[in-house]
Amino acid sequence: MSKVKKVAIVYRPESEQALTLSRELCAWLSEKKIKCYTHPKQKINRATPKYTDRVNLDLVIVLGGDGTYLEAVRMVGKKTVPMVGVNLGSLGFLTVHRAQDVYDVVELALSGKLEKQTRAMIDIEIRRQGKARGRYMALNDLVIERGPESHLIHLGVHMQGQMLHTLKADGLVIATPTGSTAYNLAAGGPILHPGVEGLAITPICAHSLTSRPFIFSDYCGMSFHLLGKNRAWLSVDGLKVSEMTKSDEVCVMRSKHVHTMLRRPGHKYFQLLREKLKFGERA
Repeated sequence: MSKVKKVAIVYRPESEQALTLSRELCAWLSEKKIKCYTHPKQKINRATPKYTDRVNLDLVIVLGGDGTYLEAVRMVGKKTVPMVGVNLGSLGFLTVHRAQDVYDVVELALSGKLEKQTRAMIDIEIRRQGKARGRYMALNDLVIERGPESHLIHLGVHMQGQMLHTLKADGLVIATPTGSTAYNLAAGGPILHPGVEGLAITPICAHSLTSRPFIFSDYCGMSFHLLGKNRAWLSVDGLKVSEMTKSDEVCVMRSKHVHTMLRRPGHKYFQLLREKLKFGERA
């Protein structure tokens, strides 16, 4: 990394520990003549300005869990800003660094000694009568779900303009390799290594024994539409963003934008699986 001059700190809102640490870290960075910013909906202290799109950040530090990390990703939007996550939550699959190591990790980030890992993202577009009515970008996943409706939703799945599948289910998860260890895994979907150029499509409580998860290239555009009268709801990276009706078509494709996360040199993906998910252990 080139010399770091502007840093944003995004902390877990409900955590006093995260707020206290963010204040201490901000003061520590200020002593190094580094300008600090915070999330537009957060406040570290009176002297710390809120981040806006006009600010060109050099680094984002996340203090919290994976939900906080995804909120930081939403904050920077299409800008490719290196991000380092410090775990103050529960699982911490994206925020892998320990809280007690925060200053050592940030010092490594400032000196350019952390390893950059590039992760693919997806673009999501909601179309109605051929016109876009919503555009989103996700690092983890898109979830189409029935929400408060009592009936299953009936979905049609198209790939490259061809009918691929129809299913009745509580919903559907479309997950990137990064998001494959989140809701996708809980729904019975496969784990995708970050180097895989693909997406996992996993039904949620499908009403058919033949509706199974599958993987396809993330370069193949996919679209989804409702076949029944029921409505559905769309969640992007855990945040509910829109209602879906029979008139809507939801299109998903690989984004030209990527996400850059920072990890210690020699970071091992499968070691992380064993630590966080107990991967490979006997029950």
